[in-house]
Amino acid sequence: MPQIYSSSRQFTPQQYADVLLQAYAQQLRILYNYGARKMALFGVGQIGCSPSELAQNSPDGRTCVARINSANQLFNNGLKSLVDQFNNQFPDARFIYVNVYGIFGDIISNPSAYGFRVTNAGCCGVGRNNGQITCLPLQPACRDRNGYLFWDAFHPTEAGNTVIGKRAYNAQSASDAYPFDINHLAQI
Repeated sequence: MPQIYSSSRQFTPQQYADVLLQAYAQQLRILYNYGARKMALFGVGQIGCSPSELAQNSPDGRTCVARINSANQLFNNGLKSLVDQFNNQFPDARFIYVNVYGIFGDIISNPSAYGFRVTNAGCCGVGRNNGQITCLPLQPACRDRNGYLFWDAFHPTEAGNTVIGKRAYNAQSASDAYPFDINHLAQI
C-alpha cells in the first residue's frame, strides 16, 4: 500500500523482509527468555491474491499480483530459515514453520475441494472485487460466508482460517509445515 506506507520507497523487498525478520527474531528471543519452548511461526499468505490487490493491480481481477507474492515469499523463505537457526541455537526449544502461502495456493487452485465458490472477492466490501474499500460499519455482508475465502479486502473468512488451522495442526501435505506440524510439536 505505497499510497499509505513509505516502506516500498525506503527498502527493496529483500531489505524489508530482512528488517521484518530481524524484528520478529528479537520478539521470539524475548518469548524464549520468558520460557516459551514450543513455537509455531506462521508464514504470510498470498497477499497478491487478496481482493485489495486484485482490485488495484490485477488486469482481470482474478490473476494474482506476482510482485506482491514474490515479496511475500522472500519473508517466508527467511522465516523458514529462522526456524532452522533457532532450532540449532536453542536445543531445548522447538520451532516450526507453517506454510500459509502454500496452503492458500492450494485453496485458490482447488476452491471447491474446500467448499469455496469465491476466492477473488471479499464477502463484505466496496468496489471491484469488494476490495477497493474494506467492509464498512452497518454494511451487509454476503449471505454465504462459508463460500468465500476472504471476509473483506484483506482477511480470510472463518472458513478460510479454519482450513489453514486444520492443515497447520495436521499437515495434509509435506509442505504444509516444517519440519513437522503442530500436532507433532504438541507431542514432543
